[in-house]
Amino acid sequence: MRGSPVSIGFTEKLKSWLSWSWTYICAVWFAMVLTMIYVLRSPLKLQDTLTSASVFLNTLTPKFYVALTGTSSLISGLILIFEWWYFRKYGTSFIEQVSVSHLRPLLGGVESSTTTGLFSSVNGEAEPRPSVSECKVWRNPLNLFRGAEYSRYTWVTGKEPLTYYDMNLSAQDHQTFFTGDTQQLKPEDTVMQKAWRERNPQARIRAAYQAIEMNHECAAAYVLLAEEEATTITEAERLFKQALRSGKREQTGKDINLLVYIKRRLAMCARKLGRIKEAVKMMRDLMKEFPLLGMLNIHENLLEALLELQAYADVQAVLAKYDGKLYVMSAFSPEAASRRGLSTAEMNAVEAIHRAVEFNPHVPKYLLEMKSLILPPEHILKRGDSEAVAYAFFHLQHWKRAEGALNLLHCTWEGTFRIIPYPLEKGHLFYPYPGCTETADRELLPSFHEVSVYPKKELPFFILFTAGLCSFTAMLAMLTHQFPELMGVFAKAFFSTLFAPLGFFADKMESFMPSSFWHQLTRI
Repeated sequence: MRGSPVSIGFTEKLKSWLSWSWTYICAVWFAMVLTMIYVLRSPLKLQDTLTSASVFLNTLTPKFYVALTGTSSLISGLILIFEWWYFRKYGTSFIEQVSVSHLRPLLGGVESSTTTGLFSSVNGEAEPRPSVSECKVWRNPLNLFRGAEYSRYTWVTGKEPLTYYDMNLSAQDHQTFFTGDTQQLKPEDTVMQKAWRERNPQARIRAAYQAIEMNHECAAAYVLLAEEEATTITEAERLFKQALRSGKREQTGKDINLLVYIKRRLAMCARKLGRIKEAVKMMRDLMKEFPLLGMLNIHENLLEALLELQAYADVQAVLAKYDGKLYVMSAFSPEAASRRGLSTAEMNAVEAIHRAVEFNPHVPKYLLEMKSLILPPEHILKRGDSEAVAYAFFHLQHWKRAEGALNLLHCTWEGTFRIIPYPLEKGHLFYPYPGCTETADRELLPSFHEVSVYPKKELPFFILFTAGLCSFTAMLAMLTHQFPELMGVFAKAFFSTLFAPLGFFADKMESFMPSSFWHQLTRI
C-alpha cells in the first residue's frame, strides 16, 4: 500500500534539506579544524616542525627537484595515455566512472532517478517517458543482398561489412518470420530452422540444399540461396521467382509472411536492374494486397523508387499517408534555385531540413560527403548513425540530382543546433535525443567505421587535468635542470607570496583576540 502524498513530500523535503545542509556542515567543520590547529600550534610545536622542514628542504640539491618533477611528469603522462585510451574505447573517463560508481555512494550522493525518466504532460503531471522504443533496433527495409552485394565488398576489400550481432538479429528475424508453429514443423522446416542459426555461410547454403532435397517446393530454402549464394542480382531474381512459385501453394500463417518477403525482394531486384516502373507497380500492389503488414515498411522501398523516377508529388503523397512529414526533395526545382532569396517552397525546405537534422543529426555529413560512407547494415537504429548510413547510401544520388538541394543543406543544417534547447534533455520538435545510440550503433556497424556520436562528447576534465599536469611538471623539470639557482629563487618567492595571506590572517587574529584568551585556550 502506497503512503500518502503528504508523507512522501515531507520525506523528500527532509532528504533535500539534509543534502543541502551537508555541504555547509562540512565547510564549518573544516573551518573549525583549521582554527583548532592554529590555536594549538604551540603545544603541537608546529612552528618547530615547519622550521625543521624548511631546513631540510633547503639542504636538498636541484637534482632532487629535477627527479621529483620528472617523475611526476612521467606518472601523469601514463595516466593521460590510459585515460585517453579508455575515453576513445568506452566514451567516458575511467576516473570519473570510478568516482561516480564507488566514491559517490560512500559520500551519500544518489542519482536522481525520480525525474530523469519523467516529463511533464499537458496537465502538468509527470508521466513516464517512452524510452523502451528509443533504442530499439529495426530491420533495414532497404537491406542489400548478402551474396550479390555484401560478399562482393568482402572479396574486393577483405573487410566484413556486417557484424555478427547484425547477422544474428537477421537469423532471428528469419526464424520468426518464415517458420511456422514448432509443433507442426515439417522435416525441411526443421532443417531451415537450423540453417538460419548457422554462423558459417557455407553451412547455411548446404542446409538449404538439404531442405530442397527433402522437398523441392521448400520456398524458404530458395530464399536463403537467393540471399546468400547468388552472386548477381539476376541470379537472385531467378531464385526468388522459384521461391514464389513454391510459396503460392499455401497463403496462411507464416507462409503469407514468406510470400510478402519474396514479392518485396523481387520488387527490389527489379529496382536494382533498372525496371523502376515495374518495381513501383509491384510495391503498390503488395501494399494494397497486404495493408496490415505495415511493420515491414514497404513504403520505404516505394519512396526510394519514386525518387528515382523524380515523382516528387507521389513521394509527398506517400509520406503524408505513412510518415506525415514534409519531404525536402519536393521543395526544390531549377526555377526556385535560380531566384534570389528564399521562396515559400525553399522556406518549407529549410524547415524540413531543421526537422530532419534534429531527428537524426548524423545524416548531413554523409550527404555533404564530409564523412565516408560504408555499406548499410541489415538493421538500423532510429536516430542513430546506422540509420544515417542507410539513408545516405540510398538517397545521396537523389539529393545530387535535385539542383540546389545540397547547397541549401550545406548552408542551413548547422543552424538546427542553435534551435535545439540546451541541455539536450529538452527537445524542440521531437522528444529528446536518446543517449543510448552510440552503444547500439557500435554493435551494428563494422569496427573499421568511425561511429558518429551526438552530441559530440567533450574531453573529460581528468584528461585535460592530467595533460596540463604532465606538461607543467615536465616544464618545471627542464627549467630546474637548466637554471637551478634561478628556479630556487623563484620557488622561494612563489611560496612566500602563497603563504602571505595566511600570515596576514594570523596577525589579524592575534591583534583582534586578547593574548590571555589564546593562553587560556592553549591551557585547555
